[in-house]
Amino acid sequence: MNENLIGVPVTLADVVEMQAGAVVSREIVRAEQGTVTAFAFDAGQGLSEHTAPFDAMVVALEGEVEITIAGMAHRVVAGQMLIMPAGKPHALLAVTPFKMLLVLIRTQSQEA
Repeated sequence: MNENLIGVPVTLADVVEMQAGAVVSREIVRAEQGTVTAFAFDAGQGLSEHTAPFDAMVVALEGEVEITIAGMAHRVVAGQMLIMPAGKPHALLAVTPFKMLLVLIRTQSQEA
């Protein structure tokens, strides 16, 4: 857990700072059951296609992103969320400067 954030009210979009031409992340919580990470993407930056062992929930904080899940593209804007199922290939590309909170949670069906 990020000790600097415990007991301190914060604006989620301020947890991670935008950097020109980059993707920046800041882990907020790490546990056996999953993680919570804030990301900032400059326009045109993204994450290449990959899979995750846990279900993943994207909460858009600022801007707009295109998220592709198993070949299907979705536009997500600030204030929206999208759930990406475990094991399905997905990729992200920031349409505008974009910030998100990524919550990875292991469900009972995903436990070994």
